[in-house]
Amino acid sequence: MDFKSILFESTESYRNLEQQVMPEFFADLNLDQLVESICARRSEYHLQPFYYVALGDIAAIEYSQAIMRDLAKEPVRQAIEDFAQQMRTVRQYQAQAGKLHYKLQQQRWFVDGVALYCRSVLDLVKNLSSAEPVSAGLSAFREYIDAYAESEAFRRMQAETDQLVADLTTIIYCLRIDDTRWSRKNGVCIQILPYDQESDYSAEVQNIFAKFQQAAGQDYRVAFAEHADMNHVEAGILEQVARMNHSVFERMAQCCENYELFMDAKIGSFDREIQFYLAYMDLISPLKNNGFPFCQPQLVHKKDICNHGGFDLALALKLHKSGGRLVTNDFYLHDQERILVVTGPNQGGKTTFARAFGQMHYLASLGLPVPGKDAQLFMFDQIFTHFEKEESITDLVGKLQDDLKRMHAILDKASPASIIILNEIFTSTTLQDAVFLSQRIMSQILQRDLLGVWVTFIDELASFSPATVSMSSTVVPENPAQRTYEILRQPADGLSYALSLAEKYRLTYTALRERIQNERFSDA
Repeated sequence: MDFKSILFESTESYRNLEQQVMPEFFADLNLDQLVESICARRSEYHLQPFYYVALGDIAAIEYSQAIMRDLAKEPVRQAIEDFAQQMRTVRQYQAQAGKLHYKLQQQRWFVDGVALYCRSVLDLVKNLSSAEPVSAGLSAFREYIDAYAESEAFRRMQAETDQLVADLTTIIYCLRIDDTRWSRKNGVCIQILPYDQESDYSAEVQNIFAKFQQAAGQDYRVAFAEHADMNHVEAGILEQVARMNHSVFERMAQCCENYELFMDAKIGSFDREIQFYLAYMDLISPLKNNGFPFCQPQLVHKKDICNHGGFDLALALKLHKSGGRLVTNDFYLHDQERILVVTGPNQGGKTTFARAFGQMHYLASLGLPVPGKDAQLFMFDQIFTHFEKEESITDLVGKLQDDLKRMHAILDKASPASIIILNEIFTSTTLQDAVFLSQRIMSQILQRDLLGVWVTFIDELASFSPATVSMSSTVVPENPAQRTYEILRQPADGLSYALSLAEKYRLTYTALRERIQNERFSDA
């Protein structure tokens, strides 16, 4: 099987990856927070661009989903995690070699890195053979690395470096330190001599004093700081040892030259790309262990979609840390239904529901598991969002004008395959104008056959067309001020706008009572 990429079935999606920038809708959907959390523990791999590229078709998504199913098996994941750890050490050896000042020491670090790379490849071949991955991506990589490990070039590199490391390890020499009066005056003289079966006096001294050993006492020894770089004395000793063992050190220099580019490009890419999956698994594993549901969604081109038990992943991460309670919600659209119109009281979870809708569609487009027990989601081409933002004096336009300009830009770019998510637009104008403008916008959305969610205080939109579906955030019946954060498929109750206005102008029962009490207190 021709292995191209563990992340993308087609190399087309991989083109210009490093130039990818964060999509515009990320901040509205809190996807920027998610990506930051996903990549935080594996920052050395610079994974962010991978999450900025939605896969272009269902086949590519299914390719990634199959890899995720493989990685959910402990033997497969452990084999790759072990390989990743070894490769980190290889890169550390390379980096350290570049920082050192003495050439011989640089060469030894480099050779050790090559030897470890060879061992890591052979370990991965063995471990993947035992784990038996079945996904197309990991199966193709397994075939590739099997063939690579059997290649003449790899076998020669492995044999040469293993033998060289073994030969370097067996080098023994003697130090004669001349501490005569002359040497103390002119500097200690150190002679490097070949080893000739001399006694190891340090071992003899330890044996002599072992019989006097009593119960362990306080340790007064001073721990010296260890530095990778040698000092000039050590470097001088090493130079003399190299002259005494010329052939071995000559082979070491030749090895560094021959295998300057020792790492296979596809294996190096695999080591980075596989972190895309592992990093996401790290993020959601604590949530799954705590009972939060995740599933592999089915992606479809038709607009019959659903999700059961879904939630906002960014919010779930915060609640998991704080011990808060997470409320899940369901949604579905079928036949001619296109837009979920969400109404209800403020602070009832409407915006969170809209974000969850967008998050799960985008995560699904990357081939990743999404929040929920099961899901069928739309294969979109673009996501457009319009969330309320603060006015800026530098914009030189009013909020209503800004809303209209942003909506015009969205409708101009959107296609029938696009998803649109709107959150509380036209709040800066009168109710009558907001209803008129919203209905015009809704007509344009439905004309373009867009799919999406519209959070609004305008109940009229919920029953605007057979293509609009009314959903509403709910409250505890006995205590309307207490939110349940459940978003149910039900008719708008006609109270959301009145309640939002009352809260905005502090005209609720609680606020009025507090104001009256304050007035009485000030009069007194």
